[in-house]
This record gives sequence, C-alpha cells and structure tokens, in this order.
Amino acid sequence: MNEFQALILGLVQGLTEFLPVSSSGHLELGHAILGVENDNNLLFAVVVHFATVLSTIVVFRKDIAALLAGVFKFTWNDQSKYVAKLLFSAVPVLIVGLFFKDQVEQLFDGWLVFVGCMLILTALLLAFANFSKPGEGQISFKHAFIIGIAQAIAVLPGLSRSGATIATGLILKNNKSGIARFSFLMVLIPIIGAFSLDILKGGLSESEVNLMPLLIGFISAFISGLLACSWMIKIVRNGKLIYFAIYCFVIGLIAIFAA
Repeated sequence: MNEFQALILGLVQGLTEFLPVSSSGHLELGHAILGVENDNNLLFAVVVHFATVLSTIVVFRKDIAALLAGVFKFTWNDQSKYVAKLLFSAVPVLIVGLFFKDQVEQLFDGWLVFVGCMLILTALLLAFANFSKPGEGQISFKHAFIIGIAQAIAVLPGLSRSGATIATGLILKNNKSGIARFSFLMVLIPIIGAFSLDILKGGLSESEVNLMPLLIGFISAFISGLLACSWMIKIVRNGKLIYFAIYCFVIGLIAIFAA
C-alpha cells in the first residue's frame, strides 16, 4: 500500500464509518479498485477505525465528559446506567472477537460477491427502519444487548455497523437522537479494545504495511470522520435513511456483477 492509496482509503473510512453504507465494505471495494494487495487489510482497517473513534470522542466530548463525571460519583445514577448499557452492548462483539476472529479475518480478502450481498442486506435494513413507525422510547438494557448483537454481526464486510445499530434501535422504537448517540458511543469500546490488542501482540511492528501509509490513512480518516459524524446525527434526526438504502442497494449490485 502506498501513500496515495492510504490517503484515499482513509478518506473513504472516515466518510463511511458514520454513514450507514458500511465502511468495511467500501474499504474492500477501495482495495479492489486501487489494486491494493490483500495482506494486512484488516490491520489497516483497525487503524483507520481507531482514527474515527477519536473523531467520535471529539464530537461527543461533552457527552463523554458528563458520563465520566457521573460514573466517578460512584452512585447508580443516569450516567452510570448509560455507561453500563454501553458496556453491556459490547458483550456480543467481544464474543465474536474472542472466538471467531480468524473466521472474520478470512472475509477481508477482497471477496466482492459477499461484500455486495451484505451491502444489499444493509439496504434492506435501512429501508425497513425508514418505513417503520417512529418511537420515543429510551434504550433499555435489553435493547442495548440486542443492538450490541447487531453491531457484532456488522463486523462482516459490507454490513454497515452504524446502519445495523441505528436501524435496530429504530425498529425497537427508540428515540432517533438517542439511538444515533448510543450507536456512535458504543463503538468506542470494541475498537479501542481491538486496537490495543493489536499493539500488545506486536501487530503494528510486525506488519508488512509501512508506518507512513498507516499514518496518512489515520489522519485522513480522522479529519473526514469529524465531518461525517456531525452530518449523520442530523440525517438520523431528519429520517433520511431511504437514500442510503438505495445507495447501498446499487453499490451492492455493482460489487456483485463486478466480481
């Protein structure tokens, strides 16, 4: 992977992480279009995902500060309950990471037919959520776990994490603004965990990917992620998911027929 390819793929990650169009699917498509070798694609994906996690922290810095302040009061207040729900939502993806990591890694090999099918599944989820009756419910522990299952399944390339979690939350009749906030905050735990695990295992130092492309990809993903995160919050509030459903369906068909 060269610096130009890393720049483009970082921009793709940052723009698509928060939009319900599957960042992992677009990264796989980007690898194919740019002719990037498949070695260590998952490592690059983890690095640029971590960059978008940092952009999430910047966008939601006030919310995160308020949650931490509530937690360190060491009482079972609203902030402590919310953080507990975030942790509870991470259990399914933790199970996938511990027991199915090798199987997931095998899917990050440029298999465009699979990516295309998952993009179409994303489109169907978004369309169903778009036309479902809106609700004003608050996220419960049960809903947090179900949304966490959606996040765990969305490790598959082509299945949008934000699309799956937001659509699941809307189908469960949760408040639009609330589910968007929860969806973006819940990703912090698994991505930071995966990135830390990669560092502890020496994944960055042993990788054949040069550090410069990783750095360029990281920076471009962080900057574009800042813009996309704020934009996506407004989109969910305005209920414009159907346009992304159409986009995912078209791109999914293109991926299948181009394979």
